[in-house]
Amino acid sequence: MKKAVLICFVASFSMLVSAQRYTAKDHLSPLEKLNDEYCTGAFKSCDGFIIDLTNDNESALSYLNVLSWLQGRVAGLQIYYTRDNTPVPFIRNSRATIFVDEELVNPSFLNDLPVADIAMIKIIKGPFVGAIGNGGGGTIAIYTLKGDDDGDEDDVVLR
Repeated sequence: MKKAVLICFVASFSMLVSAQRYTAKDHLSPLEKLNDEYCTGAFKSCDGFIIDLTNDNESALSYLNVLSWLQGRVAGLQIYYTRDNTPVPFIRNSRATIFVDEELVNPSFLNDLPVADIAMIKIIKGPFVGAIGNGGGGTIAIYTLKGDDDGDEDDVVLR
């Protein structure tokens, strides 16, 4: 009986150790780390196609609107333009919802968002529970660069 309990204990301990090994943040890919750093809540799900602009945004900088840059880089994404030249995204022929830093925005908002300020783009092609009406047309989540946390605010003395 003691041997059976000991074997069960060792087996469960080894399973726990192996589970911790695979869930450690050290073993995440760069895109998974970026997703972990920027996304929260429902946006953090593994579903979606992530584009990292923190390291490779040279080609995007020549575009005035990030949606224009995305066209042709994401399968199933089409950009249509309104009369006032505002790009509107469609994923698989359904209008996509757009979030900037997990806040719902109109497509016209992206005309004023500099591409150089964008850190990551996550494209969710299926229905997204965080969008109005479950985002049946898909979702484009855009994340802007975070400020530096290097402690410069300690150098300022307020009187």
